[in-house]
Amino acid sequence: MLLMFVVSPIFAQAVFDKFDGQDDVTSVIVNKKMFDLMSKVKSDATDKQTQQYLALLKKLDNLKVFTTKSTRVEGEMKLAAEKYIKTAGLEELMRVNENGRNIKILVKSGSTDSQIRELLMFIEGAKNDDTILMSLTGNFDLNELSALTDKMRIPGGEDLKKATKGKK
Repeated sequence: MLLMFVVSPIFAQAVFDKFDGQDDVTSVIVNKKMFDLMSKVKSDATDKQTQQYLALLKKLDNLKVFTTKSTRVEGEMKLAAEKYIKTAGLEELMRVNENGRNIKILVKSGSTDSQIRELLMFIEGAKNDDTILMSLTGNFDLNELSALTDKMRIPGGEDLKKATKGKK
């Protein structure tokens, strides 16, 4: 069982790697080393949100975001996400159907209800909207994510922010 907890987040990253480098896909990939470096940046900012952001960065392992407008790639992303969701033991946090967009946010919980080991967000774009697939791993509190979405301007960040507000 312990092996499953260690392997699952690594598997999540590998499943979605096939989208990295495709012509019709924009990729953003941030690994543990980069999060560590970002958390060590000297900042004169004393505001609470900046401090929360720097603390959160130390808790993150990997972030992968893939966006596309291609209907072919969207179909591949949807299949990959659905397959991964069935095997990874993720729980649905939120599902929204809004203006033709289908938004799903799923998590793998940590030691407490608000602790997260993995977060998967899939936004099926409406006509002319981006389809977004995001995987975030680490050991963080769900309530901390709004600082990340504000500072890093992650695609789909506003949808993620709505989900975290509902869980406080």
